[in-house]
Amino acid sequence: MIRIATAQLWVHDQDEALAFYTQKLGFEVRVDVTMPEMGNFRWVTVGPAGQPDIDIVLMAIPGAPMIDEQTGRQIRDLMAKGLAGTVFLTTEDCRASYEELRARGVEFTEAPEERPYGIDSGFRDPSGNSLRLTQIVGDLAAL
Repeated sequence: MIRIATAQLWVHDQDEALAFYTQKLGFEVRVDVTMPEMGNFRWVTVGPAGQPDIDIVLMAIPGAPMIDEQTGRQIRDLMAKGLAGTVFLTTEDCRASYEELRARGVEFTEAPEERPYGIDSGFRDPSGNSLRLTQIVGDLAAL
């Protein structure tokens, strides 16, 4: 059986991203290693406490020879628009989680709103990545 182990988000600053995901969202650090033999490449993963089977890689945008300057600029432009990818988070009480995260300093782009599938809100991380916080209701909650 094939399973998802990790998903990747591009980040401008791994330390800033790590602080956001751990201190503001309450995620735990899974891996944080620097490999000198690979030019000090740093592999950082985080994930929600109690959900050990999936990690989010906080990947710094590499330079040459992996990514040329134009491609790096394109990635940064997409990130600034919130279009480089989205992480969908679920919660049992979207409004309560919204208030808790706001109290920790998370700046939301969308307050919780009723949708056909539940209650949904949106925010971005310090690099501009889009995150959705959703409370699924009705038939979809049973999936």
